[in-house]
Amino acid sequence: MVDNENPQKQDPQHFSGDRKHSRSRAFFWYLLKLTAAFLILLTAAAIVAGAYIAKLVPHTPDVDGMFDIQSAKPSVLLSANGTHLATFGRVQQELVPLDRVSPWVIRALIATEDHRFYAHQGVDISRTLSAVVHTVLGQAQGGSTITQQLVRNMFPEEIGRARTVDRKLREMITAIKVERMYTKDQILETYLNTVPFLYNVVGIEMAARTYYDKPASALGVLESATLVGMLKGTSYYNPISNPDRARTRRNVVLGQLVKHGLLDAAQADALRAEPLQARLNRQPEPLGDAPHFAVYVRRQLLEWAEQNDYNLYTDGLVITSTIDDKLQEAATDAVERQSAALQAVADVEWGRSTARVISHGPKAYKAMRKKVEPFRYFWDERAGLLDAFIRESPEYKKVVARGKSDRAALAQLKTDSEFMERLREGKTRLEAGFVAIEPDTGEVKAWVGSRDFQRDQFDHVAQAERQPGSTFKPIVYGAALEQGFRPDRIYPDGQVEIRADDGSIWRPTDMSGYSGRMMTMREGLVYSKNTITAQVMQDVGVHHVIDMARAMGVTQSRLDPVPSLSLGSSPVTLLEMVSTYATIAQVGEYRKPVVIRKIADRDGKVLAEFHSEARRAMSEDAAVELIDMLRGVVRQGTGTAVRERFNLVADIAGKTGTTQNNTDGWFILMHPDLVAGAWIGFNDPRVTMRSDYWGQGGHNAILLVGDFFRGTFKEKLIDAKAKFPQPKRPPPLMATSPDKDWIDQLKQEDMIPPGYGVVQRNGSETTIVVGPNGVQTVDRGRGRSDDALDRFLNGMERDPATGTRSSGSSGDSAGSAGGDMDFPGPVR
Repeated sequence: MVDNENPQKQDPQHFSGDRKHSRSRAFFWYLLKLTAAFLILLTAAAIVAGAYIAKLVPHTPDVDGMFDIQSAKPSVLLSANGTHLATFGRVQQELVPLDRVSPWVIRALIATEDHRFYAHQGVDISRTLSAVVHTVLGQAQGGSTITQQLVRNMFPEEIGRARTVDRKLREMITAIKVERMYTKDQILETYLNTVPFLYNVVGIEMAARTYYDKPASALGVLESATLVGMLKGTSYYNPISNPDRARTRRNVVLGQLVKHGLLDAAQADALRAEPLQARLNRQPEPLGDAPHFAVYVRRQLLEWAEQNDYNLYTDGLVITSTIDDKLQEAATDAVERQSAALQAVADVEWGRSTARVISHGPKAYKAMRKKVEPFRYFWDERAGLLDAFIRESPEYKKVVARGKSDRAALAQLKTDSEFMERLREGKTRLEAGFVAIEPDTGEVKAWVGSRDFQRDQFDHVAQAERQPGSTFKPIVYGAALEQGFRPDRIYPDGQVEIRADDGSIWRPTDMSGYSGRMMTMREGLVYSKNTITAQVMQDVGVHHVIDMARAMGVTQSRLDPVPSLSLGSSPVTLLEMVSTYATIAQVGEYRKPVVIRKIADRDGKVLAEFHSEARRAMSEDAAVELIDMLRGVVRQGTGTAVRERFNLVADIAGKTGTTQNNTDGWFILMHPDLVAGAWIGFNDPRVTMRSDYWGQGGHNAILLVGDFFRGTFKEKLIDAKAKFPQPKRPPPLMATSPDKDWIDQLKQEDMIPPGYGVVQRNGSETTIVVGPNGVQTVDRGRGRSDDALDRFLNGMERDPATGTRSSGSSGDSAGSAGGDMDFPGPVR
């Protein structure tokens, strides 16, 4: 029976224990469920991540060819003799094996960028997690290993550049793939050869040369620490533009070396106080002995590579050019030597107030060069031109852009002595171009685009278009010969007026003035007579001359259809003009200039070969006549200095050229085996040679070409005995006096008018009649009667109607002693 009034009291501790036990079990089950849920979520996340990673893996780069990328080789350009001329690469890079890299570079790299490099498999998990934590806390920190940095450098497009999880996962996956396939040393070597260092420099070797002018193998601890320190941010830690930052970063690298036991602390403390000692040593672009030529060839190669699915900069192509080593050397030496001599001429002539020519040789000017201030008279007399030059400079534009007035800007720059000296020197530096072509192949054998490529990259062979002056005249005469005109066709050397299509009147003049006599076409070319040439083109037609120019080699430059074109008023390139003369030398066959012989791959397999197909531009007979006319230029005309000064004994022909105000000097010389031409002038045509003597191509540009040919003949690089074909004319005149009885008979019959003479060609029945107005032939052969000469002489200077003698000359007796025409008509 229960005592309701006195119920039994229960122990409070008992109930407390039950409650604790119950809570413990509940918490256990809660943890169990939470853990299960976490594991489920983790598993799910792992599955999702795994699936995502599995999806990414096929889209990560294929690392099998990574070393093919590293071994991407620039292409090389060789001369015809196999000498290196140029290297074509996107950047300046030289691959070196790891054993040619200073150990300090490797130690500094690993200590600073990835001290567990030899322990991980491409991804440093602890470093990656640490980087994540720091990033979440707002302290961005890099966590990439050397391998990850490598794949980011090697595969920027495939990996991506955006800071996303996707990009990071791609990077990590690719790094693991690289570690599985390559050794640690291979990874280090590839990294050091492909990391960029500013200034278009890639790889540790070129970085060492650029910043310290030494190979990577010679880098010390400080130099290594500086270069490795740049890797965190090449621009920010650039030792040239930001030396303080670079020095601070260098010392951080030294600290990392100490931290990892690679450098003694006391030694590091001493090194921290040392200056950077970094200097920018820009590595010259490897363009060899024919730099302008290499630049010209590169443009052609890029076009060929694009058409044939090759990469000029990475496929390691081996290109054999047409340049001949010895001819190129001879050309370079001639341009350097003679241009310097002509510079002395210009310096002295413009440095003196008097315009008197000191000497017809450059030696006297070279001796006086130190006694005058170059171009002083030029600048004193052309103050306005100097102001114009200043206004055209980039420095002037910058000053004006900052708010200065024109007058203030001029005044400020004129007080800048360094700027003014640089401006004056640049404007008064004489420049030159030279090119030589083998006429029977069209191959370019020598090419000098300027006096010094480092100072002037502008190419005066294929890039500069300048008025050719009288070197254009052979094209006019070639067109005339092609139309059937003969070299002994006559024209009056007097004032000529030619009406242009726009109604204007053009009156060509000559420096030597008018002779007032009749001159043959041959004489017009030999003595470079403008009046004669203008009349020849008027008869031929300007459009026929342009067609001839295009056919012979002037294929790119614009030619204006105006009368003054006959005197070379339309600018052309030196390459076009020398190619044109090569057409003449090859007896009328044009060949497009060839600069590449063959292209091979890195294994030596020939991919392409090049040659120029011949195309007839003018008939052989016309070309041979034109060659003979140009022989006369160097034998007795405006080009005689090339034989006299340089003692050239060979069958050569050529032409001089000078433009208005002595702005341009030209000379092109032809030999059966080689054609070479030179241009001399200033880059700015407002600066010219001063005297008319030294301003002529026959006295300036001729020195470069003559010097070159003298060297080639001396070294027997071309055959001095080679001959051009001769015109198909009667043999040279061998004259004898007629016998005394015949002369007496003529005198008795009063058949020879006063002022006339008669000679007879030896061994033939042709008699030459020489009169005050020229020469005429009378052919008594080919079935003509014996009294043909008598009838011809008896008719001279008689009025056809009355038979009486006239007081003047007949006016139709001009011609050439080499003529072979029937009497009694005049020579055409």
